[in-house]
Amino acid sequence: MADDLFAALRGESAVLPRAESVVLVVIDGLGAISLRAHAGHARALTAGMAKRDVAHSVFPSTTAAALTSIVTGVWPGEHGLVGYRVLDRSRDVLVNQLSGWETDGIDPLVWQPAETIFERATARGHGSFAVGVAAYARSGFTRATLRGAEFVAATTPADRVATAYDLAQRHPGSLVYCYLPEVDKAGHKHGVDSPEWVTALEDIDAALAVRAPAGVGVLVTSDHGMVDVPANRQVVLEEEHLAGIRHVGGEPRMLHVYLEPDADRAAVTARWRADLDGAADVITRDEAIGHGLFGPTVGAAAASRIGDLLVVARGAGAVYDGTAADQRGRGMVGQHGGLTPEERQVPLIRLGAFAR
Repeated sequence: MADDLFAALRGESAVLPRAESVVLVVIDGLGAISLRAHAGHARALTAGMAKRDVAHSVFPSTTAAALTSIVTGVWPGEHGLVGYRVLDRSRDVLVNQLSGWETDGIDPLVWQPAETIFERATARGHGSFAVGVAAYARSGFTRATLRGAEFVAATTPADRVATAYDLAQRHPGSLVYCYLPEVDKAGHKHGVDSPEWVTALEDIDAALAVRAPAGVGVLVTSDHGMVDVPANRQVVLEEEHLAGIRHVGGEPRMLHVYLEPDADRAAVTARWRADLDGAADVITRDEAIGHGLFGPTVGAAAASRIGDLLVVARGAGAVYDGTAADQRGRGMVGQHGGLTPEERQVPLIRLGAFAR
């Protein structure tokens, strides 16, 4: 995606028309299947959306991994953000790769070494901007993923889109990133079919209904979709299930499970597969890497963060550590991280100078 955006600025892309500037809009949490199911509430986005206007999220289908792949152009196995919470083996502690950079003591420049599209843009002489929510301006995740861009804060989706378009128009040749998290937040709290989710979608659709400035190409996508997890699909692991387990990371639809050093790995794997039969697929780290789930190349740092076991929930289920002190996640309706089409299929819509 990144290479195509740069090529479009030169008029050399095989898939995108030439543009004076480009705007990359990321609508967090908006799956292509959910968007099409609610097309009546998103007429601007879906008006010209064809069946081919989709892309696929990475694994796991979660913000830390997927958003980083969008802005670096590499797989999680290369950039190293392989889940929501993963193990820092050097300190034997779980770290939150989305919101725990400061509290968990992670250095963004070391933990995420891949060059961002904004660093590449700047090196090529292009203006580079990231438009987002003010609260994220100085976060560790922003420094890990948006470095190289000038951060510009704006309040509402309409404000952010308008700001992105204005920057693109005033800075010819620029790359502008615009982040819209409202759908994801509404989905987590209320569910994909909730009135709150629909309202968030309508607000974003109205923002993107405004015509882009002449010559500005706009590409709209998402990091992942989500599914609603009903209470009767929650699987809660108690102490008897967790024998031999040192840490449970990841998130409920894709757990990273780290074993005690002296655990019988074959026995624990067999037990978890039996305990979760029908509810989740349990695979080993070597199997996941061998199947290319984290991409064709997995670096040493990324491999060290992947769980000894991965637990991928089936259907609309989720798996929880019932012994964890914080159980707030069990109240979350919309969730993601797994391999379903609802989570992995995302829109890839062209507007402005990129419109078909």
